[in-house]
Amino acid sequence: MFQQLWKEMNQGKIDPVYVLSGTETYFIDETIRRMKQALEQAGEIETTIFDLEEVPVQYVMEEADTIPFFSEKKLIIAKNASFLKATDNSKEKIAHDLKALELWLRHPSDFSITLFIAPYEKLDERKKVTKQMKELAHVVHAEAPKERDLAVWIQNEVSSRQKQIDEQAIQKLIELVGLDMLHLQMEVDKLCHYIGEEGTIQLEDVEELVAKTLEQDAFKLLNAYIAGDVSTAISIYHDLIRQKQEPIALVALLASQVRLMSNVYYLLSKGYHAQQIAKTLKVNPYRVKRIVEDRRGVKDTHLLKALYGLSEVDLQLKSMSGRRERYLELFLMRPLSN
Repeated sequence: MFQQLWKEMNQGKIDPVYVLSGTETYFIDETIRRMKQALEQAGEIETTIFDLEEVPVQYVMEEADTIPFFSEKKLIIAKNASFLKATDNSKEKIAHDLKALELWLRHPSDFSITLFIAPYEKLDERKKVTKQMKELAHVVHAEAPKERDLAVWIQNEVSSRQKQIDEQAIQKLIELVGLDMLHLQMEVDKLCHYIGEEGTIQLEDVEELVAKTLEQDAFKLLNAYIAGDVSTAISIYHDLIRQKQEPIALVALLASQVRLMSNVYYLLSKGYHAQQIAKTLKVNPYRVKRIVEDRRGVKDTHLLKALYGLSEVDLQLKSMSGRRERYLELFLMRPLSN
């Protein structure tokens, strides 16, 4: 939907009122940027920003109805349109005149473009104002794309910079960065600048330039430990210690990962698929996908034993002195029984 909206904007097809809803901030921020760019092609514009958690919507309408002084068009950005989501009206800090807004929506000013930003997962479809917005304004919902769509988006972003990227590099980029599109865009920019005139981003380019997160290293460490690969687990752990990571923080991260794995496997046994699990647990879908793919016959008893062992290491780190890194190292050197 956003791709179509951007295409229309580039063609000069711009409506007077938009609602940009959803939690994927990349699409919202990019739409605002492209809207400014499209309007500036016809000349200078005035831009005014309101926070609807601080001021009533009446201010937005008054500004939209005021003729611009120094330009032909004005852009009004109304952030946090909380009146479009389900709320307890008794707790609303600001009194929004929604009846006036509903009337205004029928006859918006032709010299103003107003963007209502509703950064919420869902709008309250029962509200009259929401229905009016959907009928009279251009409403677009921003949500994180599925992995397959994300791969296409990365391919398009690279192509728009006159570069290419191979399939393995795309998958590695998603693995390292996750579904954060703003972060992905930054990494695509960095990779395109790095390869220069060579033209194609390879797997090794992504591995060299895109930094691994502590969470990803901990995931690999835990997988190696559960699989009985002591040498790999110890090697990853020593790398993390050289990076000045605190053992007590690593124990907490590993325990959190074990609990997540346990929850994922439980929901799998109840017939949930990966996307449902990610939504239920409110975690990155790619993390769930990796856990499902890397299960390799892990038993619940293994996870419980690992969690108990990590609790013992946590107690040692908090109550004993000496070489703190040794406690977790000794734990990793005792693989789980098959």
